[in-house]
Amino acid sequence: MIKIKKDFDKAVEVIKKGGVIVAPTDTLYGLLADALNKKAVERVYSLKKRSPDKPLIILIPSIDYLSIFGIKPSSVEEKLLERKGITVVMDIQDSKYEYLHRGKSSLAFRIPDYKPLIEFIRKVEKPLVAPSANPEGKPPPEDIKKAVEYFGDKVDLYVDKGKKKGLPSTIVKVNKDIKIIREGSIPGQEIKKML
Repeated sequence: MIKIKKDFDKAVEVIKKGGVIVAPTDTLYGLLADALNKKAVERVYSLKKRSPDKPLIILIPSIDYLSIFGIKPSSVEEKLLERKGITVVMDIQDSKYEYLHRGKSSLAFRIPDYKPLIEFIRKVEKPLVAPSANPEGKPPPEDIKKAVEYFGDKVDLYVDKGKKKGLPSTIVKVNKDIKIIREGSIPGQEIKKML
């Protein structure tokens, strides 16, 4: 059965029980699941038919969630994350998160620039994986109708917030300088100016 809700309330329990939802992020509709639940993460890969060596972006509500992964961000990484909406790739040493970093020894984090989603993550009390809600190779859905076409009843819950048409987030990595890995919703030039 396909379940569609207008807000995040019912989704909290679904995620806590290891479910997968489609919901709006600050950029596009995403496939959201508990990043600390390996089974849920693998389900997202399978639903997306995603290449198994490509890590997923992880949404967090605040910097302190990085400590779950044993990551201490630099002041530049902190500044980028606190700007909200920028995805920052950071190195991770802990091998127990291999199912997330897929052998790359780094993970990409973003504090979403979307208040209802931040509040939702806080209620779930877990970081969330959040790739766009489309099978690999297909365009991201602009509305729930399209997402339902893609996934039908294979997803536990859909959160419908109308049309969502945007660019995916900009992904950056901080070494000696800032490397723009993917140009997206926030122009690379703007990010470099910020710093």
